[in-house]
Amino acid sequence: MRLVGLTGGISSGKSTVSSMFKHNHIPVVDADIIARDALKKNSGGYKKVVAAFGPDILQDDGQVDRLKLGRIVFSDASKRQLLNLLAPYISSGIFLEILKLWLKGHKVIILDIPLLFEAKMDKWTKPIVVVWVDPETQLRRLMERDNSTEEDARNRINAQMSLDLKKSQADIVIDNTGSRQDLQERFSEVLSQVKRPLTWTEFWLSRDGALTALLGVIIGLLGSHQAEEISLTVVEKYFSSLGSINLLAADYFVGLILALAVVVHFHVWLLKP
Repeated sequence: MRLVGLTGGISSGKSTVSSMFKHNHIPVVDADIIARDALKKNSGGYKKVVAAFGPDILQDDGQVDRLKLGRIVFSDASKRQLLNLLAPYISSGIFLEILKLWLKGHKVIILDIPLLFEAKMDKWTKPIVVVWVDPETQLRRLMERDNSTEEDARNRINAQMSLDLKKSQADIVIDNTGSRQDLQERFSEVLSQVKRPLTWTEFWLSRDGALTALLGVIIGLLGSHQAEEISLTVVEKYFSSLGSINLLAADYFVGLILALAVVVHFHVWLLKP
């Protein structure tokens, strides 16, 4: 299984790239959606955040006002640390979504996580894709999108890890400074990299890899029961030439050969994303 880390900065176009992956039938685990679920009324995350920030962050219906909460944390660095209260709920939600997709047999999964590096989740993903824009373009797009002042926009940008630093730690960089057509062309290149055949390590971590290993064990066990007849004609002769007949060794030898035959027979299509 290949877990691809997707991150960027505010107004960098990460969500657009995420949608492109979905359009190409690659499942995406969206950390923002999981974070919203973690803040649903009366959930564990909701109770902790309300206790930390007070009832002023609530709407009339009792739900957390995400815009108001965002303004608070983006304007006060010390209060941003309080959002770590949500980290356990978000990480467990991400793991659950990965597990669901693993059980469905998906071999490539995109983890769309804005705070991929800050949350130390980059170590679980390979490759890491960073959507990058130059600072001037990022500021202009954010002001246009949210109809915000330059000061507010700069505060929100500065509250995040810089895009240049994220870029330096990326395996793949998508430069989204240009047009939508430029982005589409660059995305096509990245898509081919993401969908390349799995490595053997990635394969064994996939559902099909696990099933193949299990199948190999089963075949090995079944093969050991059938090995007596086979070993009488071939395997026993080989072990006899060594000076003694080790029937148990012969049994497991045959089982191993059968298991390897299954793996080799199916590896071509199993390694394909």
